[in-house]
Amino acid sequence: MSATLKNEDGAKAASTGAAYIAEFLIQQRVPYVFGLCGHGILGLLDGLFDRQQQIKTISVHHESVAAFMADAYFRVTKKPVATYTSCGPGSTNLLVAVAAAFADSSAMLNITGNVPTGQWNRGPFQETGKYFQGDFVNVIRPYVKRSFQPTRPEMLPLALRQAFSLMTNGRPGPVHVDVPLNVFVETVEQGAIDREGNWPEADWSRPAGDSVAVEKARRMLEQAIRPVIVAGHGVELSGAEHELLAFAQAMRIPVATTPFGKGVFDSRHSLSIGSTGRNGSYMANAACRNADVILALGTRFDDRATSAWLPGFTYSIPPTQLIHVDIDASEIGRNFQPAIGIIGDARLVLQQLLGVGPAGTPSRNGAWLERIARWRKRWDAVTAPPRNSDAIPIRPERAVADLRKVVPEDGIVLADVGIHHNWLVAEWDASKTRTFLQSWGFASMGFGVAGALGAKLAAPDHPVVAVCGDGCFAMNASAVLTAVEYDIPVVWLVWNNHGYCSIRDQQMGYFGKGRELATSFKDSSGKLYSADYAMMARSMGATGVLVEKPSDLAPQLEAAIASQRPTVLDVRIDREVRPISTGSWDLPPIPHPLPSFGWGEDD
Repeated sequence: MSATLKNEDGAKAASTGAAYIAEFLIQQRVPYVFGLCGHGILGLLDGLFDRQQQIKTISVHHESVAAFMADAYFRVTKKPVATYTSCGPGSTNLLVAVAAAFADSSAMLNITGNVPTGQWNRGPFQETGKYFQGDFVNVIRPYVKRSFQPTRPEMLPLALRQAFSLMTNGRPGPVHVDVPLNVFVETVEQGAIDREGNWPEADWSRPAGDSVAVEKARRMLEQAIRPVIVAGHGVELSGAEHELLAFAQAMRIPVATTPFGKGVFDSRHSLSIGSTGRNGSYMANAACRNADVILALGTRFDDRATSAWLPGFTYSIPPTQLIHVDIDASEIGRNFQPAIGIIGDARLVLQQLLGVGPAGTPSRNGAWLERIARWRKRWDAVTAPPRNSDAIPIRPERAVADLRKVVPEDGIVLADVGIHHNWLVAEWDASKTRTFLQSWGFASMGFGVAGALGAKLAAPDHPVVAVCGDGCFAMNASAVLTAVEYDIPVVWLVWNNHGYCSIRDQQMGYFGKGRELATSFKDSSGKLYSADYAMMARSMGATGVLVEKPSDLAPQLEAAIASQRPTVLDVRIDREVRPISTGSWDLPPIPHPLPSFGWGEDD
């Protein structure tokens, strides 16, 4: 992994900091850097100029777009890319997307430029920090695994080597390197390069579970009468989908996913019972709150996936016995008391569970599976009919159903943040892993709008559709311009309901009907208002289509995907239809709502 640079005659060449960074990224097989220019990052851009054939630089129109793109790229490929931004506002604009990646365990390298060290403490243009010089590292620190600030060029090799080791090992996440302008253009001593040049690729082994705990967990599951597996995003990160399927089938245990884990278990499988939490399926919430043993894999049990930890809504732990498996020790026991806690990689722990004892006792779960089947039948009877509705405006269920009909199994759908996200959690059938991408923990609006570009670059042969609210789209519509400039054929389905309707619904749900303020988009006369997002797309060189009739949606989606052009579909959605709730959510001290379906009817 040597980063020694050579002239055409083979002799060693002096390397500037920027040239060293570019060469290092190439050797780490990073294909892209996403970012936005500024005077603090000039040196890095000069270093990338000489490496344009080996690493492609993509310029965006807002810094958060760059990090959203990097986030989605990692989710599809499990390989990190880099971002670059300038000092001051350039890098602070990056934060909302880096924070989202950190919460959702997505790795990326964030390179920020800083003012020259010789100007520190003078208050130069766009320096961060009045009380401590060049202090952007303290701005970003809560949102990254680690922040490095090499203030001399010989510090770069160690910082970059350690950054790449940290990003993808253990629980993945973003790592930050803040580089003063002078370090980009000063010479990196060959001795510093050589000291870090013989390290192997940073791909360390992942931990298996304690064998005694694994054996106890297996025996507990074998003795369970009402077992459930809950699979989270950690299953996807560890690549444990095959082992999950094998273990669930061998033991005949029904599988619920967290909303963020959608896709790690085929939703069409007979053992699949859907997602948990506020917008989860009835059979998933009913099964989890009635289970005697739960095997939880790679989930942190956050509030939206658990009905805000309210006892008996999604979980009843205890008396339910919990086996909690996670690679991050800090997540085990954070929100629920485990009977058995196993620190380990989900794939390796599942392999261990498969290797312990007999192949399972399939007859044990018959009555339990029949009970779940009755719950499923009731749920399907309520949820299926609206998917064929011809009502105008378009019903949300119809929009999701038509999207599912058109997008192939290996197509990638990104959910931005808003009421449309809740509908996708409730209605979207994800049959393959890494095909449904969401901003979950930090829930940063704009992820889907911008992240779609990164997903398409990661999987150029797969259709990519971003489902984003009109609020989200307006925040990061510049992503369409970037898609046109670099010929990235993404489709945006703008879920146009004239407002921030997830918050509007909460206003009225928690404080009373009619108590709505600053959540609907209205003109000066008070009437609902919408920009023409299709026209906006056309103004940037993309295709733009207004869709108002249900019968037009599927054909327009098909045409958009087939066109291989950036396309925006402005889809008018009924804002008065709300998702069925089978769980709850809690904003103390406001009283929490009861589920609107199935509550107290789990017989």
